[in-house]
Amino acid sequence: MSIVTYIGMGSNLGDSAQILKEAVAQLATLGTVSVSRLYQSPPMGPQDQPNYHNAVARLVTDLEPLLLLDELQRFELESGRVRLRHWGERTLDLDILLYGEKNIINDRLTVPHIGILERDFVVIPLLDLDAELQINGIALHSLDLVQQSTLTVLEGSSWAQH
Repeated sequence: MSIVTYIGMGSNLGDSAQILKEAVAQLATLGTVSVSRLYQSPPMGPQDQPNYHNAVARLVTDLEPLLLLDELQRFELESGRVRLRHWGERTLDLDILLYGEKNIINDRLTVPHIGILERDFVVIPLLDLDAELQINGIALHSLDLVQQSTLTVLEGSSWAQH
């Protein structure tokens, strides 16, 4: 059975736009993909690192949550993912933000993703894909951070097309 999932994507090492394009191509091997606009955001963690490129992909897939997580982690490794420090710079970061309407909490995965409602680099791209999206009954478009965003639009939603 196909499930609508949302995958957060970020990169701030290497050719971030190209790395994210390749990640979208890899996601397309798992199901049907559409993407938000491509954004630039200041780093959330240590400030002595480059700004991030961020986007969200809407993925319709048949994969169960942990199998999807395994695939995302494989994509990260194949892109040369490095984890230098907590909330530090990275080649590619892929996070399951939402998995249908499910709430999942286990030692490997928490969905909806922790902190999702406090991160403009997640909320605004989600709104690109579904302007009426709600998480646990909260309408994303009504959040204060939507009006107070620190994001810069780099490209429209056609950025990931080959």
